Amino acid sequence: MAKILKADQREYLENPNKIDNYRIFTDSSREKNGINPENLNFDLRKLNPDQYSAPYHFHRFAEELFMMISGSATLRTPDGMEIVNSGDLIFFEKGEAGTHQLYNHTSESCVYLDIRTYNGYDIAEYPDSDKILLAPSFEIFDKNVQADYFDGEKGIKDIWNHLRNKK
Repeated sequence: MAKILKADQREYLENPNKIDNYRIFTDSSREKNGINPENLNFDLRKLNPDQYSAPYHFHRFAEELFMMISGSATLRTPDGMEIVNSGDLIFFEKGEAGTHQLYNHTSESCVYLDIRTYNGYDIAEYPDSDKILLAPSFEIFDKNVQADYFDGEKGIKDIWNHLRNKK
């Protein structure tokens, strides 16, 4: 069944848990209309002046496409900075080559459609802060704190003996 999200029914709500400089608004009509995509996720976003879309990041298991609907913003990628305008399409491949961030350098809001693949999980990496985000749980870890595969695994016989003795 086709679902139509009418332009005159848009309501942009500030994304919760955002901080200064990262205040982005998302159209709530998708959720209000009960649209929960399995593999093709999308959001209509409004980025106000002097705000960033998200921390600089890339996805290990998702591709992303932005369509600039109105306004202008500065796009940051591994290749540098470039101004994107209404009508532009921007494709981000998965992996480090697709690292991206938008900044609204203008005095007007910009609106863009954010379309991304989703296969049930993803890992997003944040090069500026060395974090890793696991989706869908949204757990965040410091990439610099790594453990060896068998760290904490010594004493397995004691664990098994303890479990056997519990019966």
